Amino acid sequence: MKFADKVVFITGGARGIGHAIVQAFASEGATVLFTYKSSEEEAAQLEASLQENGGLAKAFELDVSDHTNTLAVIEEAVQEFGMIDVLINNAGVTEDGFLMLMEESSWDKVINTNLKGAYNCCKAVLPSMISKRHGVIVNISSVSALAGASSQTNYSASKAGLIGLTRSLSREVSGKNIRVNAIAPGYIVTDMLGKVPDRVRRHFVDKIACGRLGEADEVAKVALFLASDDASYIYGQTIIVDGGMI
Repeated sequence: MKFADKVVFITGGARGIGHAIVQAFASEGATVLFTYKSSEEEAAQLEASLQENGGLAKAFELDVSDHTNTLAVIEEAVQEFGMIDVLINNAGVTEDGFLMLMEESSWDKVINTNLKGAYNCCKAVLPSMISKRHGVIVNISSVSALAGASSQTNYSASKAGLIGLTRSLSREVSGKNIRVNAIAPGYIVTDMLGKVPDRVRRHFVDKIACGRLGEADEVAKVALFLASDDASYIYGQTIIVDGGMI
């Protein structure tokens, strides 16, 4: 129970990789607070399941792109639970299309959720982390940030921004005993990937050295490691979890 005395705040925790991260931290005894935007039913089921199994969990409805509401929700969480020891910035959206045809609204939606959302959450948790001289932030980026992806200029830009945010923020707060790192997952089996046609999925697998898609819990285990004391000398890094794709 490495996180038995820790409070972990995970954005976008109701589905996909976020859901796996919530379960992973709960299994290690953490008090798990997680957000959702539209997946109310899934969030309620996850919260109830964790509580029924003796875990401490609470779901918050939140659009992380909303600066004011994000600050308010995290302030509420800090007041109720004392401190957020670990922040996992996982909330993300896609709205793909060729840049020449992409509407401004599609660009703004992805950047505001994936990148500004992380800014909002980091800004909200840092005062208490700095005052306690303790904390961990893990940003969920993507291999698209490193390799690029056709029809995903908005998504790739947002995820590349997270890597820049990670390295810069780490330099700002590492002297306060706050570790900031990122994870760049490759093709992971989630509901989002499930919408991709089989022929495209086979094309994805052809790019992966180990010959298979990743599982969400394989990303969650890396998040656990980076948040733990086992990663005490890792600052400002991006860990690639892609099966050898790039």
